[in-house]
Amino acid sequence: MVEDARVLEALKTVMDPELGRSVVDLGMIRDVKIQGNNVEFTLALTTLACPLKDRISAEAETTVKALDGVDSVTVHLGEMSQDEKQKAFGMQTGEKPLAETLNDIHHVVAVMSGKGGVGKSLVAGLLAVALRRKGLRVGVLDADITGPSIPKMFFTKIARPQGAPVGIIPPQTSTGIKVMSINLILSSEDDAVIWRGPLVSGAIKQFWSEVFWGDLDYLIVDLPPGTSDASLTVMQSMPLSGVVLVTSPQNLAGMVVRKAAQMAEQLNIPILGLVENMSYFVAPDTGARYDVFGPSHAESVARKVGTEFLGRLPIDPRLAVWSDEGHIEESSVEAFDPIVEKLLKVMPEGKCKPVFK
Repeated sequence: MVEDARVLEALKTVMDPELGRSVVDLGMIRDVKIQGNNVEFTLALTTLACPLKDRISAEAETTVKALDGVDSVTVHLGEMSQDEKQKAFGMQTGEKPLAETLNDIHHVVAVMSGKGGVGKSLVAGLLAVALRRKGLRVGVLDADITGPSIPKMFFTKIARPQGAPVGIIPPQTSTGIKVMSINLILSSEDDAVIWRGPLVSGAIKQFWSEVFWGDLDYLIVDLPPGTSDASLTVMQSMPLSGVVLVTSPQNLAGMVVRKAAQMAEQLNIPILGLVENMSYFVAPDTGARYDVFGPSHAESVARKVGTEFLGRLPIDPRLAVWSDEGHIEESSVEAFDPIVEKLLKVMPEGKCKPVFK
């Protein structure tokens, strides 16, 4: 004979895909009725507009129907009350946004320079791809609100975030990297974002606290140039594990990067290392190497800011093609592999800790 307890025990294996918790633990199962070999119950969703409701309902039905003695299962869909949501998620009025309380992000790494045009977004994208190839769970937060380029690198067609009671669900790339950028919610990727500092800062905070990132090993944050509002917001509102500095061979770039390093130091953010981009070009026909932007000063810059030199990236025309066509995940940059290995060695153990309360 089928009993309520057996039904609930079976349904504990059915997980809400967005929340990563059992539908029983979340209090979504109501009114279990058993008549002979027939089972009937209500599945109370966080919202009836949940895009995954059919998937959850089908899994719940299949799970219960697999029990011995069950011939048929009827699942009714309902919606949780506000009190039920607060009880399930441990939230009270005035607390953090729901997404932020449920996110479990081990390391937040910001990629910064202080200067534009040195390839911060490229390094951020390559870093995310390399970490993902190691089997790690990765997300990319594009904090460059007025000049976003991350979506162009990762998506071949328009990808849109989805709204859900738990928060904003970021789109995923072909390999499973979660991405959030202002360009994903604009009507056209060419639309200009003409905002003053407070609005820019507000958007960055929303991308952190109201996006349901879920469980991540690494969240890579692509910072805009400069040491003003946007960078300050990231450093003060996110629990950064550290920053990776990006420079190019010119002395001017090194000088501006040192300003960015000073900013990180003043805010007590660890500097994990420095990457030099556009260091050289290797002619494909002759193999000759050219220092297009002059001799490298990267090791000197790293010493002056007291951090490790992680490595150099060459000028590679293939990277431009991969990035322009949304195929950065197909890139093959051998010079980047040792950079990632060095970075992983200097990463702090455990989860990231908030710098500001």
